[in-house]
Amino acid sequence: MILWQLFISFLKIGFVSFGGGYAVIPMIQHESQRYGWLTPEHFQQTVSLAGMSPGPIATNSATLIGYQAAGVGGAFAATTGIVLPSLVLVVLIASFFYKINSNPAVKSSFYGLRPIITGLIIYAALHFGFASGWSSLLQPSNWLVLLIGAAAFIAIVKYKTHPLLVIAGSAVLGMAFF
Repeated sequence: MILWQLFISFLKIGFVSFGGGYAVIPMIQHESQRYGWLTPEHFQQTVSLAGMSPGPIATNSATLIGYQAAGVGGAFAATTGIVLPSLVLVVLIASFFYKINSNPAVKSSFYGLRPIITGLIIYAALHFGFASGWSSLLQPSNWLVLLIGAAAFIAIVKYKTHPLLVIAGSAVLGMAFF
């Protein structure tokens, strides 16, 4: 019975999980307290642990809550429930795009979207990198960040360095200078 409750509860959450994992935390909390799977304090600890773990916070939370409520079977039921709606949606959309992928208008539109996506990514990087405003560019620490970013870009593009090595090297430089 508890496995079914976990599956159905997280399936419902998975169907309405628009806005990302943090947006569904209140729904996860409601369901976990409704069925008495976790106390409010234990829920906070679980979400904190899920946020520190690699992967999506909603899926990690479902897995941890399922495990705490019913062991490995509960973890499987809750994780399956929260992931299944997205999986079905992605398969449906992929099959639709697979059918229209050879259409010249579709190919052209995707080709035209490439520069926009690149621009949006660059904007996001600059916006979050200089959240305190463009005047923060005058600070030496931000010049160092730009230099590390440029070095990472050159290492990947020119020298074909593996991205994991570039990430590790950037982390070491960040720890050394900041």
